[in-house]
Amino acid sequence: MKNYSPNRVFRKIALISAIILPSGMAAAQTKGSDAKMDAFVNGLMSKMTLDEKIGQLNLVTSGRALTGSVVNKGVEEGIKKGNIGGIFGAYGTDYIGKAQELAVKNSRLHIPLIFGLDVIHGHRTIFPIPLGMSATWDMGLIERSAKIAASEATGEGISWVFSPMVDIARDARWGRISEGSGEDPWLGSQIAKAMVRGYQGSDMKKGDAVMACVKHFALYGGAEAGREYNTVDMSLIKMYQDYLPPYKAAVDAGAGSFMSSFNTVNGVPATANQWLLTDVLRKQWGFKGFVVSDYTSVNELTAHGLGDLQTVSALALKAGLDMDMVGEGFLTTLKKSLKEGKVTRQEIDLACRRVLEAKYKLGLFDNPFKSISADRESKDELTEANRSAARQTAEHSFVLLKNKGQVLPLKKSGTIALVGPLADNHSEMLGTWVIAGDPNKSVSVIDGIKKVAGPGVNILYARGSNITDDSLLNSRAWFFGMKQLRDNRPAQQMIDEAVETAKKADVIVAVVGESANMSGESSSRSDISIPESQKELLKALAKIGKPLVLVLFSGRPLTLTWEDEHANAILEVWSPGTEAGNAIADVLFGNYNPGGKITATFPRSVGQIPIYYNHKNTGRPFDGKGPAKFKSDYIDISNDPLYPFGYGLSYTTFNYSDIKLSKTNLKGNENLTATVTVRNTGKLAGEEVVQLYLSDPVASISRSVKELKNYKKIMLQPGEQKEVSFDISTQYLKFYNSKLNYDWEPGQFIIQIGTNSADVHSASVQWIK
Repeated sequence: MKNYSPNRVFRKIALISAIILPSGMAAAQTKGSDAKMDAFVNGLMSKMTLDEKIGQLNLVTSGRALTGSVVNKGVEEGIKKGNIGGIFGAYGTDYIGKAQELAVKNSRLHIPLIFGLDVIHGHRTIFPIPLGMSATWDMGLIERSAKIAASEATGEGISWVFSPMVDIARDARWGRISEGSGEDPWLGSQIAKAMVRGYQGSDMKKGDAVMACVKHFALYGGAEAGREYNTVDMSLIKMYQDYLPPYKAAVDAGAGSFMSSFNTVNGVPATANQWLLTDVLRKQWGFKGFVVSDYTSVNELTAHGLGDLQTVSALALKAGLDMDMVGEGFLTTLKKSLKEGKVTRQEIDLACRRVLEAKYKLGLFDNPFKSISADRESKDELTEANRSAARQTAEHSFVLLKNKGQVLPLKKSGTIALVGPLADNHSEMLGTWVIAGDPNKSVSVIDGIKKVAGPGVNILYARGSNITDDSLLNSRAWFFGMKQLRDNRPAQQMIDEAVETAKKADVIVAVVGESANMSGESSSRSDISIPESQKELLKALAKIGKPLVLVLFSGRPLTLTWEDEHANAILEVWSPGTEAGNAIADVLFGNYNPGGKITATFPRSVGQIPIYYNHKNTGRPFDGKGPAKFKSDYIDISNDPLYPFGYGLSYTTFNYSDIKLSKTNLKGNENLTATVTVRNTGKLAGEEVVQLYLSDPVASISRSVKELKNYKKIMLQPGEQKEVSFDISTQYLKFYNSKLNYDWEPGQFIIQIGTNSADVHSASVQWIK
């Protein structure tokens, strides 16, 4: 670090903090951590002017990491005046150290800044995208990824991360499905809790912990037509049953902050929705942290039709929003609104208090520079241990979608034709929403294969195509000066070269799919198939007659009906992160047997969207048997998805026994045990995710056809079998009824256990109250 002494400034802020505390409040500090925090914040706020309080509600961007279209000006002067409560988009000890020094040395009350960043799936060491990590069904790996990200980020002074994104998504057109955990509320809730635990640890004052920011509250993943920022409109039962549970789980896990979403909820934009931000989040759920807007979402209330900037800023504050990201509506209008009686001083004080409490919980008043360390920045990032963890997580995230004739795993001998625009492309390994990760430090697929395969494999490479030759897609997918890594030769020339290369090989490995820029924020697609330039390449390769293996990069479920029909094997690898190439090679050559399971349904056609496993039955369900007319179906395609929720193959095979129940008639709070025996019937050791679903066929409202309630992940050696048991209580039977009461109703329940949501064994019980 250059040009400042954190220890000198720390001694000064410690002295200032002692002076701020009124002597009469000293006794309150002995009554526990909350009492100490209250005393400290009360003392500090008693010294603050109205302008300084409003300044704490102002979150600005450094301009270093662009995640939106607006950049704040005059940041340095704003810090000195006390007009800024936090900065986001900054990373690196030099910038953050100097900015923090400005705040604690040059502002009147020396209040430290909070530094936030979009640390979504890793900071310097990049893990698979969240949709990929969810496919691990491994809470330990997921929690560890967040803990490593927090450790790396804190070394640079970052104390707040805009993660996890817990939005349920059932529409693969929506680009931000890549940033969440799929379509299921129960699994999404488990992942939300794991991420919060990983980020915040046992004490946010520790030097390797950050404050999580749960987003986007709420229902952001329900955007109509899968179009980014679009309207959301759904029933209250659907909200409470299917979309709100992961947010509530994050609250229960102790998440320190929430971010409001861009969309409407019950017709009112979330950022100004008092029912959402206060009644649900705080009163119903007991949330004690603070709420920040999304990027300029306060300003965007005007476009929603709620009024001018002064009007909407007042509405947002009164609704329960505490911090305004980038738009400076709070900073520039709240003082005027107070004079005009449109907001109260108590409302401003409450928002200020919540922001100051967050800084207290992070230990920033004890030491504003608590974790800033040039030594940690140079030594503790991208370590071998961190890279090893990223590699393991990536391996566990891959989903084997097809493996006809056991073409995988590949032999470590012979000749492989490695083709495709993503085979030798460092820039596409990390995925969407990577701010501080360096693509040049990632492992490409070709490098990983060369390293893992060893000298016995002859690798022939040809690019084969560009990611896309579509001019519109090319212009909109790559932004802020980014460019597709292109080969300017004619498309047919590249295909011909790839075909000639493939003819010389024993097997073809085609590394294809989406660019990282084709998913994520503002990256909705109406056509979710592999881009046409790559599909033409695949068609030419398929005609050769050699075994064709697809290594598929994507940030969403894709429509893969042609690929499923013509490829011998398909390995979905999402966007794997820093260790992409090594992890992919490990799985291709059998060093690791894939066990991932998809958490978002893969449709046959975009016309089936939204498609998800836990749908309602309808009054005219079509079961695929008998006449289809006047049933709930399509006349040109099956209702069934290409790959159902929970689906994923292995290099081995598993057999499930019928379900054994401890009893079939239950009363009240009795517990039920459901057991299956799972046997490895193949020749390799492998992991299996044993999934438990419940159906409630008769209820006071129409219920989902099934709901995931639990799972167990087991490892079996060839020929080995294990009994897998689930203990089922009445908690598993509860749902939100028409009065929004969370309860269970007596009657029949169907217990389902299997390898995915569509392939299950079933047994029935009667359960009375």
